Amino acid sequence: MVDSDRIQNPWMASEQTSMNLNNAATYRSSPKKSSNSDKLGIAERAFSAAGAAVLSAVIVNPLDVAKTRLQAQAAGVAYSHPLSNLISRMSCFGPNMMFADLRCSPSCTRAGFHGTVSLCPPDCFRYKGTLDVMYKITQQEGFTRLWRGTNAGLALAVPTVGIYLPCYDIFRNWFEEYTAKNAPIATPYVPLVAGSLARSLACATCYPIELAKTRMQAFKETQVGKKPPGVYQTLLGVVSNVKGTSNSPNSLQGYRALWTGMGAQLARDVPFSAICWSTLEPTRRKLISLVGGDDAGILSVLGANFSAGVVAGTLAAGATCPLDVAKTRRQIEMDHVRALKMTTRQTLIEIWRDGGLKGLFTGFGPRVGRAGPSVGIVVSFYEVVKFALNHRNVTT
Repeated sequence: MVDSDRIQNPWMASEQTSMNLNNAATYRSSPKKSSNSDKLGIAERAFSAAGAAVLSAVIVNPLDVAKTRLQAQAAGVAYSHPLSNLISRMSCFGPNMMFADLRCSPSCTRAGFHGTVSLCPPDCFRYKGTLDVMYKITQQEGFTRLWRGTNAGLALAVPTVGIYLPCYDIFRNWFEEYTAKNAPIATPYVPLVAGSLARSLACATCYPIELAKTRMQAFKETQVGKKPPGVYQTLLGVVSNVKGTSNSPNSLQGYRALWTGMGAQLARDVPFSAICWSTLEPTRRKLISLVGGDDAGILSVLGANFSAGVVAGTLAAGATCPLDVAKTRRQIEMDHVRALKMTTRQTLIEIWRDGGLKGLFTGFGPRVGRAGPSVGIVVSFYEVVKFALNHRNVTT
């Protein structure tokens, strides 16, 4: 069986990191152009996917932060001013403090005086929507806070590529050989199974960084003038909190907390992969046929891939939004005992009980707005790099 006909790979395995990386092992152009792309090695594909991960993470991260803040707020995280209570003000300014300007931003006109302290109402610190989140973060924390957690997202790229790509190829080859001999009817589903298993392995290995990214985006720094913790400090805080409050002599319990919510992420990633793959491939092929098929120019192919990616990513992100809400809620749970005992099913029931259908789709707007363009960017960027590498191989 011809390679381009034999391998019909699933395109997506997760939406932020894995949507940026799966292309290196899963994406294929039209049959005429796939003969050149098949000449690319693992290193070249990994380079293309890592480049797409960097580009996508930087561009769409503000929407990811907005989505996480909305979901965290719905879960009970308060975003009040760090000096809104008397004890915090006294510890910061000392007992002789007479006046303090604790407005959410210098331009806020809604603040009132509480004694000698100028303080904003709680509404100033409550997010009402995607644009409101981005505006308030910019005003209260600074413009660069919209890219909070980007370093964690970028840190996920290299290990995920290194684990996912080789494992995907190994699983795919094993399953294709087995099904060809024993169950030929199952061969078309091999890429989906191989992609899901490889993604599960990569997720289990790199999950602590994903946990750190969500927590970095969800929580504000409570001490004025202090730099927010990075990836290492965030993870160290998770482990230290468990060890400091646990009566169990088992020292491994603290490290187990680093994988809190992984089941929810896998429950989100697998259907996301299936929906995105089954939507992207036929949409992409249809659009390419409309712009000239195999004879289409590079700009037409890029436009078709970007459009198909936006459609696929939007549908997949919208359908899996409740599972994303559950993932976020489990990752930001501060009670480690409860976090270790909670299941994804219990979390979804709790979300439904507290907020109903609206609660299950909290952050739907920024999630869909991030996933669609992110998928389109990844497909287009990967195609450009692949074209450049093929051109270099031909001319050298």
